[in-house]
Amino acid sequence: MSDQIKPNRAYPIQIKLRDARTASIRLMAPKDVDKIIEFAKSLPADDLLFLRTDITDRAIVKQWADAIKSGNTITLLAEVDDELAAYASVHLEQARWTRRVGEIRIITSSRYRGAGLGRRLAAEVFDLARSLGLKKITAQMTTEQTAARAAFEHLGFQVEAVLSDWVEDRRGRSRDLLIMTYDVAGFSDRIVA
Repeated sequence: MSDQIKPNRAYPIQIKLRDARTASIRLMAPKDVDKIIEFAKSLPADDLLFLRTDITDRAIVKQWADAIKSGNTITLLAEVDDELAAYASVHLEQARWTRRVGEIRIITSSRYRGAGLGRRLAAEVFDLARSLGLKKITAQMTTEQTAARAAFEHLGFQVEAVLSDWVEDRRGRSRDLLIMTYDVAGFSDRIVA
């Protein structure tokens, strides 16, 4: 039996984009492996360079689908005219002491950037995070991903750490890792001076 996470809202939903197109947002299912791979292959090489996992690799995407089935991940897919335009995921931490933390991953096809789709998916993921009882959401990227950093800062994320030479890109070059966090419910263990 699947432990798949059940969101507190019914999907699919329809949303209007800034350019008047309509997008359908739905939950990812194991049957979407091929759709994800097709989407990944349509992304510019620079987008793929910095992804945390190689989503052009069937085995990796299958592991992602298995994580959805086991309840460790929830992913929303945004489709425009049956074409995958973007996705947003919350990956749940498995260690007991960080079980209230989730990692957000969002990517939008270059054809749909600037239409408000990424922001809407982020809002949906935040709602999912709240319904799951998460207190913090993290986003990880390299320091070179300035547009991604700006987008997350606009959503209210703050820089938590920069780890030097922490990651290696698909070309084998080391990069600094930027970790940003969002305080979902105003929760913080920091003492305010």
